[in-house]
Amino acid sequence: MRVFATLPQDDLNEVPQAARAAEAVGYDGLVTMENRNEPFLALAVAAVNSTRIGLATGIAIAFARSPMAVANAGWDLQRASRGRFVLGLGSQVRAHNENRFSVTWTPPAPRLREYVQALRAIWRSWEKGEKLAYQGEHYRFTLMTPNFVPTSTHQPMVPVTLAAVGPAMLRVAGEVADGVRLHPFCTRRYVDEVVMRELRTGFARGGRARERFEISGGGFIATGADDEAVARMVEWVRYRVAFYGSTPAYWPVLDAHGLGELGRKLNVMSKAGQWDAMAREIPDDVVRLFAAIGTHRELARAVAERFGAVADAVALSGGYGVRQDVPPDLVQDLQRIPAAFTGFPDGW
Repeated sequence: MRVFATLPQDDLNEVPQAARAAEAVGYDGLVTMENRNEPFLALAVAAVNSTRIGLATGIAIAFARSPMAVANAGWDLQRASRGRFVLGLGSQVRAHNENRFSVTWTPPAPRLREYVQALRAIWRSWEKGEKLAYQGEHYRFTLMTPNFVPTSTHQPMVPVTLAAVGPAMLRVAGEVADGVRLHPFCTRRYVDEVVMRELRTGFARGGRARERFEISGGGFIATGADDEAVARMVEWVRYRVAFYGSTPAYWPVLDAHGLGELGRKLNVMSKAGQWDAMAREIPDDVVRLFAAIGTHRELARAVAERFGAVADAVALSGGYGVRQDVPPDLVQDLQRIPAAFTGFPDGW
């Protein structure tokens, strides 16, 4: 199993030390998120201040950016990191697209399929000299003059992974992407009964092999050096479960456990601005549906039980300023958990 940490993004001056420290501990990768900060800049700083560790957006919001702009950013990061970059993309929900980014909303799964196809067409044009002639329903790219073709990265094509919750996006991820980034608002039952079924459908459509496709995440991790530290993280998870559970797009996960009424109640409370009170609606047994919980000594077993035989990668720290620093031997214990993923495709 691959083990990731999140990269600090509030201040780029903190990135070099954080990247070198994570690399020294033995983490497999660092991820950035698009919440309060832009997701590519910190990775650029990390790329030139590290030599081994993988770098990924987890995720960048796709529809707020043209595929051409993302293709440029991914190209530069792949070159700077000498082939260590993975582009993670997500659609975000309708309200954020329309009201935060002022982006026209269309059904996201077919649009993100085209997005991935367009990226690869652009990259092949740059690397192989193919004529750029991508035309889809949502995106059209037909102009690429020599002045705008970047220098070859001399690396494999950037792997693209997609964030997915619902069946349609899971199928698209399995069909066209190199991996899926499962939302932390996810339970093992939902993974077993929905996620894997839809991914297999996508694999069949796209002729893709499971061992070359990375499944990342699918739940929270709450850990610490002692029980008190774990308890603090459990409360952080409880708040996040309440926050995400209030959003209709995530209700299929609750429905899998007969908790649909809880989601509707949280939705009403969120509209009333009762954010702190919402967490009190999440009992301990529901928290445990969404998280692997344990002290550093207990965590490897908890992760193996919660994520094993499905997830190929997990993250030991979350966004929103939350960090879960762990000893190097725990990272190594987690890396010994078997996983199906053997590596991203390396061709063009």
